[in-house]
This record gives sequence, C-alpha cells and structure tokens, in this order.
Amino acid sequence: MTDVAGKTIFITGGAQGIGLGMARAFALAGAELALADIDPDALEAAREELSSTARTETFLLDVRDRDAFARTADEAEERLGPAAVVCNNAGVLGAAEVTGPSPAMWDHVLGTDLGGVFNGVNAFLPRMVARGGPGHIVNTASTAGLRGGALFEYSAAKAAVISLSESLHADAELERMGIRTTVLCPGGVRTRIIDHGIAAVPGGVPERLRTRIDDERMRTVIEQCGLAPEAVGEQVLAAVQEDRFYVFTDRSALAALRERASAMLAAMPEESEHDRRLAEARRRLGP
Repeated sequence: MTDVAGKTIFITGGAQGIGLGMARAFALAGAELALADIDPDALEAAREELSSTARTETFLLDVRDRDAFARTADEAEERLGPAAVVCNNAGVLGAAEVTGPSPAMWDHVLGTDLGGVFNGVNAFLPRMVARGGPGHIVNTASTAGLRGGALFEYSAAKAAVISLSESLHADAELERMGIRTTVLCPGGVRTRIIDHGIAAVPGGVPERLRTRIDDERMRTVIEQCGLAPEAVGEQVLAAVQEDRFYVFTDRSALAALRERASAMLAAMPEESEHDRRLAEARRRLGP
C-alpha cells in the first residue's frame, strides 16, 4: 500500500506510546485516524493534538471486549469509511512468577495482548475480504515473544501474536486480494508501559512481585535508552508502504535469535525414510 493519504487507519492503544507514535506518522502521511484506547483522558489529548494534522475520531475501547470491538469497528467505518490499515497495538505487561502462576494475571495479559489482537482481526479482516481487498493488518508483538523472559505471560502472548501474524501472512487467498500483514517486534521503546502495566494489574501488584516489572534495568532500557515512539511509528508506516512483514525496531534480539535458531537446527534429527515419504506426499498434495 504505497499511498495511505486519505485512507482510514484504525489503531488500538492509539492514544499513547507506540500507538500514538503510529498515529503521528500516519497523520503526517495524510491518513485519517480512528484511535481506540482504554484511557479517556489520553484519547482527548491525542484528538486535540492530531486534529490539526489529520481528521481524527476517537473511541473508548477495552480490546478484550469482543462485542464492543465489533461495535467500535462499525462506528469507525461509519464515520471515516472502510479501514484500510488496522493496527492491533494495545498491550499490557504481566507480573506473575512462572513458578507460581496466577490465573487472573494470565487471563488479564493474554486477554489484552493476544485476545485484543484476535478481536481486531475478527472485527476487520472479514470486512476487508468482503470488499475484495486491499488492506493491511499490523499486529504489535515484541522481541519477548522470540526469546521468553521473566514476564512469562507477556512473552507467551507475544509469541502467539507472531504466530498468528505469520499465518495471516502465509495465506495465499489474502495475498491474492492484496490484504497484507506486518508484525511489529519492538525492543526498547520509550513508553510508560511499566507504569501502565502496574496500574492495570487486577488487584494491584504484590510488593514481592513489583521488582519483576519495575526494576532499574527495565527502566533504563525502556525509559532512557528506548527508541522514541515516533521513530517506531515511522518504521511501521514504511513497512505498510513497502509491504514488509517483520519490523524490528532495533538489533537487541539478534544474539537471542541466532542462539535460538542454532539450537533448533541442532535438534533436528537425521533425515529418515519417514521424512522422504512426508516430503513426497506434500509435493503431491500441493500447498
């Protein structure tokens, strides 16, 4: 989608952090904005800022609510026209220990970080297909989805977002219609995700677990060394314009990716007769 001017861009988590960075980049490119967020004050501030650059409509939305997401999609397209680009970006951190998992924390993080992405795809992809395309879906994952980490619910959700996105990207029918996918895998980005994550935890974060989400190293990586959200927004805009699938905001995951790929390749068994029969069956059956 080389030109986004005049097209509707729907962004969840669009009033703050990476979502607001995306909104700023698309606005400067001439797009019209539909911003959804759970924070009404942030939505109002974003609307006031961006309305001077682009037509901007805002929607209060908890992305975990599938019915509300569908209603919001209806309202956004009624106001601005068909969404050409949908950015499923809203996300939260977790704080439970992998050795003492919390079902409430699991449901909270997976419901937002993975369920919110699915709800966005569920709300908008059938519309894009019914129109015969084109369209573009941008799903925000994380480098944590490629290497795991202490915040295991967050890593699990982001790994699933990457896999979901890869499935969309590989679909031949979607490709034929020009409906493309980008998966954003941020490293350190200068946002308030730590504070927002703490505030969003159901029942609050127990003091013994607070250091898992609010430690000096994470604060430094995100708040001092992190990339500006506007720079990430420009990367996403370029990926949509150039039809690029993976977007890494920096090279921080390079060593972990190499280690993981090497370990997987080393674990492959020697080729067997079973492998040869399976390969032949796949050739005969086609993709």
